[in-house]
Amino acid sequence: MLIVGERINTSRKHIRKAVEKRDVKYIQNEAKTQVEAGATFVDVNSGTSVAKETEDLKWLVQVVQEAVSVPLCIDSPSATALAAALPFHKNGQPMINSITAEKQRIAEILPLVKQYNALVVGLAMGDGGMPSGFEDRKKAVLTILEACEKAGVSRDRIYFDPVICPVSTKQSEGMAAVETVRFIMSELKGAHTTCGLSNISFGLPERTNLNRTFLTLMMAAGLDGVIMDPTEPGMMSTLLATNVLLGKDEFCMDYIRAGRAGKLQAH
Repeated sequence: MLIVGERINTSRKHIRKAVEKRDVKYIQNEAKTQVEAGATFVDVNSGTSVAKETEDLKWLVQVVQEAVSVPLCIDSPSATALAAALPFHKNGQPMINSITAEKQRIAEILPLVKQYNALVVGLAMGDGGMPSGFEDRKKAVLTILEACEKAGVSRDRIYFDPVICPVSTKQSEGMAAVETVRFIMSELKGAHTTCGLSNISFGLPERTNLNRTFLTLMMAAGLDGVIMDPTEPGMMSTLLATNVLLGKDEFCMDYIRAGRAGKLQAH
C-alpha cells in the first residue's frame, strides 16, 4: 500500500507559518513523524500563496529530503512550480500530484511526468470541473489513461484519484468514489488508485470515524494507495487490520509486528 503523508500543506495554518519563517526544524519534524507513522511518500504542497509557490515548493523539497529518505509527492496544479521543484528531488522516484483530464493540464504536466520518470496522480475530473457520479469519473479516467499511454507513460505509473467530495454536501458521492476505484482496479489492469481520504468527512463531527470506515470501504474495492494523515489516531491500525481481513498481509505479520511495537489502537 502506497501511503502519502498529507500534513505538509500550507493550507494548514502551522505549516504555512513554518514555511513563511523558513522554520526548517518544524517542517523536518513533520516529515519524520509521518514516516515513522508509516508514510511511504511525503506530500509537499505550498499552493496557498500563488506568488511565492514556486520558491516555497523548491525549499520544501530540499528541506524535507534532508530529513527523510522516502520519495516525495510534489503537489501543485502549476506546471511552473512543478518544473522548478522536480530537479531538486533525489530520493527515488518522485510522484507528481496531479494531472486531470483537462486538455491544458495534460499538455503542461504530462511532459514533466515523462521527463522525470515520475509516478502521477490522475484526478478523475475534466474540463467540466468537479465530477458528479460514477460516469463523470469514468470518462475522465479513460481520457487520462489514453493521454498517458499515447505519450508513453505506462498505466502502472498512474494512481487514479476518484476525487473525494464531502458526504456532508452529497451523500451519494462516497459510493461513486468506491465504484470508480472498483472499476479501475478490475477493468484497467495494472493501473493504481489513491485518494485524498480526509475530504470525505469535511464539515462533520468525529471525522476520524468516517475517515477510518471510508478507508476500509475503499480498500475492499481495491484501493492500493492513499493520501492521508498517518498520525491521525487509529488510521494506520485500520489500514493494517483491513489488509489482514482482505488477505493481503501474509501470516498477519505486518499486523503482529505493529502490535508488538505498541502501534495498534483499539478504537
